[in-house]
Amino acid sequence: MESRDLSQLPKAHLHLHFTGSMRHSTLVELALRHRVQLPESLVSEWPPALRATDERGWFRFQRLYDLARSVLQTPEDLRRLVRETAEDEAVEGSGWLEIQVDPSGYAHRFGGLTPTVELVLDAVREAELATGVGIGVVIAANRTRHPLDARTLARLAVRYAGRGVVGFGLSNDERRGRPYEFERAFRIARRGGLLSTPHGGELQGPESVRPCIDLLGADRIGHGVRSVEDPRLVEKIAARGVTLEVCPASNVSLGVARSVGEVPVRRLFEAGVPIALGADDPLLFGSRLTAQYELARSEHGFTDEELAELARCSIRGSAAPPGVRKQLLQGVDDWLAGVPRPVAAAGAPAAWL
Repeated sequence: MESRDLSQLPKAHLHLHFTGSMRHSTLVELALRHRVQLPESLVSEWPPALRATDERGWFRFQRLYDLARSVLQTPEDLRRLVRETAEDEAVEGSGWLEIQVDPSGYAHRFGGLTPTVELVLDAVREAELATGVGIGVVIAANRTRHPLDARTLARLAVRYAGRGVVGFGLSNDERRGRPYEFERAFRIARRGGLLSTPHGGELQGPESVRPCIDLLGADRIGHGVRSVEDPRLVEKIAARGVTLEVCPASNVSLGVARSVGEVPVRRLFEAGVPIALGADDPLLFGSRLTAQYELARSEHGFTDEELAELARCSIRGSAAPPGVRKQLLQGVDDWLAGVPRPVAAAGAPAAWL
């Protein structure tokens, strides 16, 4: 039987960073417009060769990300990023997107933390109406900054809970900023009804995952792939139903795994761990969401039934409203049953919502 089209598989995208979601063509265009000098690795040699398993490599990765962020200089630039990202997600088959943003990185340009969050949420509402893709915002603290900054962001996130903000995360180099330092910030966020979605188990092993579960009350963990180094931890993740946001292309690009085949998607899946595949930063890694499902198929031998279950895990692990979840899950069943739906064009509303 011919394999089904994975771009037609309804899914939720739960691991996508704000600047990292930008189209490469948009990066180059905005850099020219605002006279931002980009290195060749972000222009003619794109996507860049990366590695983040040592601090020097992570510094280079972060520098490229910061350079990309610097092209977002006007409110319209930011609105364009969100709109184009939603258009791309519609083409990828995403009916629900949770995009992660640290407003601290943009606040100096857009009038402060609160105005930045309100601008992002306004852009999200416009993009939802234009594309039919539902979007939730995850506000993420930077673990290389002081924990007091994280508490400020947690309070800000709670203020917009129910108004577009759905979760609270913790990102950047997990070799810095231990989870216990951010426990109070996550307690604020959880009490405010937000999902807990810290990063862990990417650049460090199980020791960076356990406290995310035990101290930060993680509903999901960004990456988490190195949990496989501790079978008991994997059992705990599966038993608690903590969703791992696994990003195969990113793991290879950053040196977490030497090849896609070494990313433990199959091992985690067979251990009963809920997995939501993610693209992380397409701007720097060169591939979007459907490509991650293609890799699961080609490199790990996932059948269409198993790929459908991955899509269901992403939907169940999301903060999507009940009605959206129901429609997406029905869409997954229809995909397996061969019920056709029109292919979404960029900018067109998702036909199955």
